[in-house]
Amino acid sequence: MSEVALRNVIKRYDDVEAVRDISLDIPDNEFVVLVGPSGCGKSTTLRMIAGLEEITAGEIAIGGEIVNDLPPKDRDIAMVFQNYALYPHMSAFENMSFGLKLRKFSKDEIRRRVENAARILDITALLDRKPKALSGGQRQRVAMGRAIVRNPKVFLFDEPLSNLDAKLRVQMRTEIKRVHQMVKTTTIYVTHDQVEAMTLADRVVVMNNGIIEQAASPQELYHKPRTHFVAGFIGSPAMNFLRCRLDGNGTGLRARVSENISLPVPSARQARYAALDGKEMLLGLRPEHITEPRRSDGESGREFAATLDVVEPLGMETMVFFKIDGQDVCGRVDPGSAPAPGEPMRLNANMDHMHLIDPQSGAVL
Repeated sequence: MSEVALRNVIKRYDDVEAVRDISLDIPDNEFVVLVGPSGCGKSTTLRMIAGLEEITAGEIAIGGEIVNDLPPKDRDIAMVFQNYALYPHMSAFENMSFGLKLRKFSKDEIRRRVENAARILDITALLDRKPKALSGGQRQRVAMGRAIVRNPKVFLFDEPLSNLDAKLRVQMRTEIKRVHQMVKTTTIYVTHDQVEAMTLADRVVVMNNGIIEQAASPQELYHKPRTHFVAGFIGSPAMNFLRCRLDGNGTGLRARVSENISLPVPSARQARYAALDGKEMLLGLRPEHITEPRRSDGESGREFAATLDVVEPLGMETMVFFKIDGQDVCGRVDPGSAPAPGEPMRLNANMDHMHLIDPQSGAVL
């Protein structure tokens, strides 16, 4: 078994607490992505699991064994770095086999493992080439192959796609997911790219200021964020946040976002938000839930008018940008439905997907 467990792990650099008392259980064979902005503690956490950073307090266990005091070579992990870290004077085969030679594997076993990894990564024809004769994506495949041949308990990826161009990143993202489906090994992957996190992970761990804000499946993070930070970080374009006041009347609660726009709270949420009547809150709505009015729209009263500032045609959809009470808002509408910038447009807010956020605590209610 190759489960990984972090128990109350803390990392301090002098007076700076980079990782603040985090606990996390990663089951055997799960693909977990640590994601968050620069400085959130994700790479530090990965390096502590690898043994490249000492922990200040807490415990890290791999396969049920506490590894706090074990050096990296004894933790049975394999790491893929951002910069490939290939030996320039060695061929791809030699780079992939080097660790096995140090561990005194037989020549036949080394060749079997390297050729098997090369087939998985589709680099069999490249094994005789040196890194300078390989593209960036091919070098990253060789680096992954070097990790695969180790057959470790845990794979660790530290922003492995950051040096690749946008098209190759998408291609390699698919490759990494395919490889994990073929080589079922516990995998911990660090990235600052939330799209990368959402597409790769079985479970995403969102970090911020050294703490875990939320750990959940990509779908749960997207549709049921627990905090203001997670709601704003996950999703592209980001979720819209509008100051609002909940007003109760004889027909139920409404979220007033401006003097002229008051949106009805869905009937299914009336009881849930009843105690917030009269309070100032934040209303969260994703761009895809602000559209042109459609026949399938549910409860009435969700339409409003806005003057468009910017219109961005993207082929299959069009992004529209406007302001409500001085706050920037983004919507997604069908191609051809948006007028020119400076013109008014009728829009519909799908309040079935609303998020109500406490502006003080940042909690999604």
